[in-house]
Amino acid sequence: MEADMTGKVVLITGANSGIGKEAAVALARLGATVVVGARHEQRGRKALNEIKRRSRVLDDRVTLVPLDLAKFRSIRDAAATVLDQHDRLDVLVNNAGGIISDRRVTEDGFEMMFGVNHLGHFLLTQLLLERLQQSAPARIINVSSIAHHLAGGMTFADLQHERFFNGTAVYNETKLANVLFTMELARRLEGTGVVANCLHPGAVRSGFGAAGDTRGFERLILLLGKPFMVSSHRGAQPIIRLAALERYEEATGGYYVGGYLSRCAKHSASAAGRDPATARQLWDVSEALVAGVPVSHARPAG
Repeated sequence: MEADMTGKVVLITGANSGIGKEAAVALARLGATVVVGARHEQRGRKALNEIKRRSRVLDDRVTLVPLDLAKFRSIRDAAATVLDQHDRLDVLVNNAGGIISDRRVTEDGFEMMFGVNHLGHFLLTQLLLERLQQSAPARIINVSSIAHHLAGGMTFADLQHERFFNGTAVYNETKLANVLFTMELARRLEGTGVVANCLHPGAVRSGFGAAGDTRGFERLILLLGKPFMVSSHRGAQPIIRLAALERYEEATGGYYVGGYLSRCAKHSASAAGRDPATARQLWDVSEALVAGVPVSHARPAG
């Protein structure tokens, strides 16, 4: 791939494994300064060494920032570190996420998948948005999933899924949230030089949905589907292309798909994912929640 990322600064969440790590390797090879966001510092250090070795980076152009998206304080600390250490931010890749079979809550009391897959990235983006605008042209890339097509809409009446919880359904809804967040972000950033796009990487053979997180139906589907999944290297291609290629510098509000059939093809998001009123409502609710403002229909679990 012909692209030069020299002088560009990229932050990738969940870059210590899977497609995040593969994207970090590729973008570092292209000359980018890559900030590896990782929840576990020890695993992050191991991944950092691997990324530097595989990308042949001998200096401090690849660095690690501890980042636990289930903790608002960790997100704020990570954002402060990035802002302190880098005077620009050209690409933000909101990649980290997962599927969990049982209901858990974040440190701040939110349902775990909603908190990590959507709300944590929403807060991180808000904290870094001014620096991205100052660095324009800049890009925000949100990793969603084709599973968003299976979500009928956002259950604003029970956003924390306290009344009823189904791991697969909640995961699908958080992936819909990623799409809606992208669409509203693109609308709000129009004319700023910062673009926002989201993607489905394909069904990827990685540590996603590890045994400690999934059981029953979710675990069975992951195990049965493994032989048909693509490698993390292949799954990372939409991230790499949206981050690096000149053709995507002005493209915004798009939903792209990778996997077996393509490396980065533009597709149509679901009807629910294209609804502007829902996107604005999700934004307003998310903004209130990260600010600690009580929202009756989307309150954190006590």
